[in-house]
Amino acid sequence: MKHDTVRTAAFAMPLTNPAFPAGPYRFVNREYFIIQYRTDIEALRRIVPEPLEVTDAVVNYEFIRMPDSTGFGDYTESGQVIPVSYRGQAGSFTHQMFLNDHPPIAGGRELWGFPKKLAQPKLAVEIDTLVGTLNYGSVRIATGTMGYKHRALDTEIEAKKLTAPNFLLKIIPHVDGTPRICELVRYYLEDITVKGSWTGPAALDLYSHALAPVAELPVLQVLSAKHLVADLTLGLGTVVHDYLSPGRTARQLDSEILIEANAR
Repeated sequence: MKHDTVRTAAFAMPLTNPAFPAGPYRFVNREYFIIQYRTDIEALRRIVPEPLEVTDAVVNYEFIRMPDSTGFGDYTESGQVIPVSYRGQAGSFTHQMFLNDHPPIAGGRELWGFPKKLAQPKLAVEIDTLVGTLNYGSVRIATGTMGYKHRALDTEIEAKKLTAPNFLLKIIPHVDGTPRICELVRYYLEDITVKGSWTGPAALDLYSHALAPVAELPVLQVLSAKHLVADLTLGLGTVVHDYLSPGRTARQLDSEILIEANAR
């Protein structure tokens, strides 16, 4: 295989049989169960990277069921998302996610920088209760419950909330183990249609685990919960901060990308 062929064909590994296809990545009937809870604000400050700022001692614990996703298939995900601010722009920082499907693990880490690890999350209705669980191996890490569809929420309001920016810390090491990429990435959900949204009484239990430390953001008080079903597209990202060259702004990074594209 010629050098130019490698360069042209390179998208993801393995070169001749990538672990995931090129986008766009469309999700149909994506189902969210989100429990918002109050936690220790100092614990949040220890894990949220600058230049993001913690706005409140709040965490969103999420269980997400994805039965129909382009290129990724049928899978479930669970983890913690933290409300933050970036230069006055309200958004969310994804702290850690656990899922049961290799292509979105590989694609999520390599493309955007999602902090994804392999585990066994589930989301289902049990009689009158929406139940989300997360096991890491055989060990229970999280259990969330909510009364099933007790009260409807405004779907337009919930759709607007999903348009807020999301932030990720993308880290890819060099072959010598030093960081080669260390960037703050911003991405958006696009083409959103919320088909239904509900709330109800909720509870959340988190359990300690050395390799899945969700309990390090302890549940002090459950604030709210919601259950959404939506169609949406997962948009690709942009780099807003380069930790290896901290003087480079998002505008400078965009300009360099544009110059390189025009030179090709």
